Amino acid sequence: MADDVRDIRDSKVLAAVSHPLRRRLMELLHLDGPATASMLAAKTDQAVGNISHHMKVLAAAKLVEVAPELARDQRERWWKRSVKTLRWASADFPDDPVADAAEVLTLDHQMAIAREWLATRDTYPPEWRGVAFSTDTWMRLSAAELEELNERILLLLAEFEDRTEPGDGVERRPVFFAARTSLGKP
Repeated sequence: MADDVRDIRDSKVLAAVSHPLRRRLMELLHLDGPATASMLAAKTDQAVGNISHHMKVLAAAKLVEVAPELARDQRERWWKRSVKTLRWASADFPDDPVADAAEVLTLDHQMAIAREWLATRDTYPPEWRGVAFSTDTWMRLSAAELEELNERILLLLAEFEDRTEPGDGVERRPVFFAARTSLGKP
C-alpha cells in the first residue's frame, strides 16, 4: 500500500486537489482508469478546454500524468493518476488557510455525496439499498488508540480497493466510503 500512497505536504498541491472539479476528475481516474480530456468532459458535462486546463493544473502538482502508451496518435492525450491514494492531515499545515478551506471542501463533498444517495436511493434495486449503511458512535480513545483505529481502517480499505474484478458476472458499482473522526462533546 505504501508504494502507491502520496502524503501531501505542499499547500499548492493541496489547493490543486481540493478544487471540486479537479477532485471529481481525480475520482473518475481512480474509478474508471486513464481517460482523455474529451472522455472526462463527457462524464462531467464540462467543456473539453476547461477539462484540459484542470488536467494541466493537476499535472503541474504531479497528481496526474500523461499515459502516452494509450494514445492512438500524437494528437491524442490520455491522463492517469500518478498515485492511487492521496493523504494529508491538517496538522501538517498549521495556520494555513488553504488547509482550512480544504477541510471544509472535503466535508462538503462527503455530505453532498451522502445527500445525493438519500435523494436517489429509491431508484436503486432493493439489494443495494439494503447493504448501504451509515454508522456513528462515541468512544473514549487515547491518541495512540485513535491512530491505531485510523491505520486499521486504511488497511481494510486498501484490501478492498486492491481487489481486481474477477469477471464472475457479479454486478459491482462505485461505492463511496468516508470516515471521519472528530473530537468534541456528545
